[in-house]
Amino acid sequence: MNIAFFLLPKQEVICLTMDSTLRQTLERMEYHRYTAVPVLDKNGQYAGTVTEGDLLWYMKNSNGKITFENASKFLLKDVPLRMNNKPVSIESNMEDLINLAKVQNFVPVVDDMNRFIGIVRRSQIIEYCEKFVSREETISS
Repeated sequence: MNIAFFLLPKQEVICLTMDSTLRQTLERMEYHRYTAVPVLDKNGQYAGTVTEGDLLWYMKNSNGKITFENASKFLLKDVPLRMNNKPVSIESNMEDLINLAKVQNFVPVVDDMNRFIGIVRRSQIIEYCEKFVSREETISS
């Protein structure tokens, strides 16, 4: 099975850039109800994943300097990203994808120039694996 079969293309993925403000980041995550979002650099390459926890800890550790009211003055590139969501190449195999999905809610997918092209959600991989389990149960019955 090809990874492209599971790909949610970049155009359909909520992404942020390193130059997004904290306020933009918070508002976008709240609006879409996401707890983690891919971050891209200025060249469209996958730069990491920002989580609600990253933002919370960054604001907490600012000793009151960062509030929601002034969050538009701070950039996402200054926030330490604690979650290391590893991407896979579009050429990777299903085993690589499944191994990452065990520890990530989504797996970023990049092309051969490391440009972000989309994500694969863990739920899609579980559904794929479920089909094999269902077949085995039917065969053994």
